[in-house]
Amino acid sequence: MQNFIFENPTKIIFGQGQIKRIGQEAARFGKKVLLVYGQGSIKKNGVYDQVMTSLAESNLSVVEFLGVRSNPVLSHAVEGIKAAKREGVEVILAVGGGSVIDTAKTIAAGVMADHDVWDLFTYKKTIQAALPVLTVVTISASASEMNAAAVITREEGHQKFSIRSPHIQPKVSILDPTVLFTLDRAYSAYSAVDAVTHMLEGYFNNTEPNPSPLQDGLVEGLMKTIMGATETILQHPEDYDARANMMWAATLAFNGLTTAGMGQVALPVHMIEHSLSALYDVAHGAGLSIILPGWMKSQLPSKAGRFAKLAREVFGVAGENDEEAALAGIDRLKRWFSLIGSPISLREAGIPGQDIEKIAENAFVLAQVWGLKAYPKETITEILELCN
Repeated sequence: MQNFIFENPTKIIFGQGQIKRIGQEAARFGKKVLLVYGQGSIKKNGVYDQVMTSLAESNLSVVEFLGVRSNPVLSHAVEGIKAAKREGVEVILAVGGGSVIDTAKTIAAGVMADHDVWDLFTYKKTIQAALPVLTVVTISASASEMNAAAVITREEGHQKFSIRSPHIQPKVSILDPTVLFTLDRAYSAYSAVDAVTHMLEGYFNNTEPNPSPLQDGLVEGLMKTIMGATETILQHPEDYDARANMMWAATLAFNGLTTAGMGQVALPVHMIEHSLSALYDVAHGAGLSIILPGWMKSQLPSKAGRFAKLAREVFGVAGENDEEAALAGIDRLKRWFSLIGSPISLREAGIPGQDIEKIAENAFVLAQVWGLKAYPKETITEILELCN
């Protein structure tokens, strides 16, 4: 295990009935709040009323900024930056899932920047400051409520890039599992895929030469928890314990805990998937379930041992031959994705095979930005062929 610093300053308030505390928490950071949310589902499930009541009880002034879509876009975030500056807000409150939280983070950083906010995503500029971000989570998948990253798509060029900075890490996040009761089957499944893939990217793609039983065990245990909880949720959407286990496991999956001490971590599966959601507006989790098994097959010659370990520990695959165990594990993973209703091929998602060249070109741009030198366009193309 390598040297590391793990610091996660986000205050998590977890459990049923805890949304009522968001007002007093937000009031610690300012008196005027930009409330960022999506297409209106929080008004149907009662979360909006709970949030607004709590903010009013703390005598906070609220500016609403709605309309965030599932794959958030830069132009909408820019409008939010303008609104936040115009209204003089002091706090950004995201009520939603990863897309809403990522938009809120972009706004928080953009308000404090004296340049084009996109420069932060291309790493031409670095984040020097941001307004405080708080969240009320309504979809558990990305762990954006407890990490320092955000992803957004610039419509021009269909570029889905990311930023990372401690300045945009949420100060407080409220997680009430009952909010997830109304989450539909598709997004319950996609959430699980997203959380699992976050962990597996670190499990497979780190620079630590000696695997850590501790870190491996965290990933394997969380993955089994997520899988079991998801299967229960699809049968019983209002099972509190299943929703609670899923909600907390998804947060732990990408808050820095599972990769602490593992050195540098690469995210090639996310890099390629970003092109699917940028070009075709595919749900992020759905895109990941398409790319991950194909990427694993492409990496079999160099990572058979790691794939085999996952297969044995998570799926109970027997056999001493690593390559055979790895292939069986990939097949089990694909079958589980399919079981929960997430697509496992480009064809299944309605993405034509003749577009592979275009997808690879788009993904290669991000590979260069992220410094993934092992992924030239030709390699990305080969991976996409395995996903067709």
